[in-house]
Amino acid sequence: MEGTGRRVAYDNFTTIDWIHDFAKERARQRKLRHQKGIGGQLRLIFDAMEGWIVVLAVGVISGILAAVITITTEWLNDIKEGYCKTGFYLNRKNCCWGYDDDRESCVEWVRWTTALQAKSAAAEFWTNYLIYIIFSTTFATIAAYLVKSYSSYSTGSGIPEIKTILGGFVIRKFLGWWSLIIKSIGVCLIAASSLCLGKEGPLIHLACCCGNIIPRIFPKFRHNEAKKREVLSAAAAAGVSVAFGAPIGGVLFSLEEVSYYFPFRTMWRSFFCAMVAAVALASMNPYRTGKLVLFQVVYDREWHGFDMFFFALLGIMGGIYGALFIRMNLKVAVFRKDSWLRYFSVQEVIIISLFTSIVSYLNIYMRVNPSELVANLFRECEGGDYHNLCNYTNHWEPTLLLLIASILKFFLTAVTFGLKVPAGVWLPSIAIGACFGRAVGLMVHAWQKYNPGFWLFASCEPDTECITPGMYAMVGAAATFGGVTRMTVSLVVIMFELTGALTYVLPIMIAVMISKWVGDAFDKEGIYDGWIRINEYPFLDSKEDYVYNTLASQYMTRVEDLTVITATGHTLESLDELLNDTDYKGFPVVNNLKNMLLTGYISRSELRYAMDKAKKKTGISLLSPCYFSNLPILDSTAFIDFKPWMDQTPITISPKFPMEMTIELFRKMGLRYILITQHGQLLGLITKKDVLRHLSAIRHPDVVNSEDSQEQPKYMMISERDLTNDFGTV
Repeated sequence: MEGTGRRVAYDNFTTIDWIHDFAKERARQRKLRHQKGIGGQLRLIFDAMEGWIVVLAVGVISGILAAVITITTEWLNDIKEGYCKTGFYLNRKNCCWGYDDDRESCVEWVRWTTALQAKSAAAEFWTNYLIYIIFSTTFATIAAYLVKSYSSYSTGSGIPEIKTILGGFVIRKFLGWWSLIIKSIGVCLIAASSLCLGKEGPLIHLACCCGNIIPRIFPKFRHNEAKKREVLSAAAAAGVSVAFGAPIGGVLFSLEEVSYYFPFRTMWRSFFCAMVAAVALASMNPYRTGKLVLFQVVYDREWHGFDMFFFALLGIMGGIYGALFIRMNLKVAVFRKDSWLRYFSVQEVIIISLFTSIVSYLNIYMRVNPSELVANLFRECEGGDYHNLCNYTNHWEPTLLLLIASILKFFLTAVTFGLKVPAGVWLPSIAIGACFGRAVGLMVHAWQKYNPGFWLFASCEPDTECITPGMYAMVGAAATFGGVTRMTVSLVVIMFELTGALTYVLPIMIAVMISKWVGDAFDKEGIYDGWIRINEYPFLDSKEDYVYNTLASQYMTRVEDLTVITATGHTLESLDELLNDTDYKGFPVVNNLKNMLLTGYISRSELRYAMDKAKKKTGISLLSPCYFSNLPILDSTAFIDFKPWMDQTPITISPKFPMEMTIELFRKMGLRYILITQHGQLLGLITKKDVLRHLSAIRHPDVVNSEDSQEQPKYMMISERDLTNDFGTV
């Protein structure tokens, strides 16, 4: 047994002990290696294969699930326009298989205006309008009801919670069966409704649900939370892989954005899981086109030097959009959280869905399926027109509609993201950027068309298409996507895998970096970091820098304010009174109250479990002595030894240890607490909650009340008395 001691199962809403779980895994592997013979060798081989078997299963199921969701969403989207008389379960594409893209030529597909015998143009318009509103609102209402009735954890994208879970926090049932089932159904309904939400973010949550359920088969993962999080990192990569058809981008997303602990073996397993998920999705071929996602495009035109000016402009707009969106969305979320609206989640969804469907139908670029819209905004003008996007004789009509669509989508998405329904913000952000980028591309195209001799267009060859508006749409989508999420490397790779054009990596890189710089000028946190903050999740972001020259002793809870346990002198009765009188999550153990020499640290859950276990033993009473060290040798009286349940090797630091390095210890080692000692004598305690509150006060000083702020130094140190915590402080 190693010095970290024994542990019971983690309680809900607690942080895992990374050091103990790694020690537990080392002990298990040592025991496995000591087994002799062929059986022992076979067990070693199977143990090494378990991780690969798990990520293989996660990848396959994630790919199949994404394909089923895509097919179902396509059918629900098409059912708003009509139905297939040869098979009601067929969407329009499968119903009209073999026909051209012209919808009117397919006799098997029956539009609702035909079924309801709408004769005049006005009757057709109002029939389509009302059916669109009814179906859209019904889909959103069903999704909201399912979430409220069966799985409250199925709301939102789930990415903030996944980041927190991968950081070591335990949220029971968030990645369970009910979340998997309800979110799979709900995301189909929401993606087919008129709400400005997407299914790409929830696909990551669903993949992580698979990554949580499947490893339960193997005890190595079932009984070790740290090992389970390695699988969850791979599952997150698989989620991005099936959402965008970007396996490499998925691995980089897991590394850059969500994973807290990402060793080398996890990178390989993430790569394998993302690859398998993409292969499974491709084998299902949900779009019947060979594409993994609907908006995959290929460009064959080169960009020119003058395009860089407009790409930079799109990057600036993407950063401004991201900053404004985050600020507006979080303000709406805080109002929704603290007001009476939280009691009427279903009714709120109905009202917003009704309003959105009424507004969206009047603009063709808001009415159509967002994936289909983005696909056509990205593509070049070859092989037919799509709602006048390639009408170069009258640029201003589609340009104006695109600008209106991007503005309305911005406000609607900012209000809608955060409703109690499965929801992603990735596709709406991409659609907003694509609309704005395409509008800019159309304006530049018109400028070059009517002023070909202008010096800016000197590099354009005569009698050839010089401007590609679809390329502007792609760059604009990347800029807004980056402005909202503040992703960089993984975003560029995702966009590259979407387009398959290495030529356009540089424009995308420039737009994404400018977008991030502009967004960071307003606020450095992305949308998911903001949601983590307002939900008060215990997540330490490794991307933040601590620049204040302070010491750990300035932020510790002093020993005079701690409730400690002495190594000897306690009985079961006195420990019972201690647990009943306090609600702290753990207690430092000292030799005695006079010298305060540190012996170890014991968590509340382990202490309670050991006490309950001891009470069931014969010969043990409430007056039985309890020892945490210095066990009696000659005493024949029955006693309880708590030493195996105590962390005998807690992390300790000097009071002069820099606070910057203290925070790094919490980040890099996943610590829950650090004890401050000098020559073995306990001086104080710093917990993860202390660090989080301190960093929050630095980022948002308005949370500190004015009375406390008068006593703080200029680097905004929170009062120690104000930083009470759950680990034995008062």
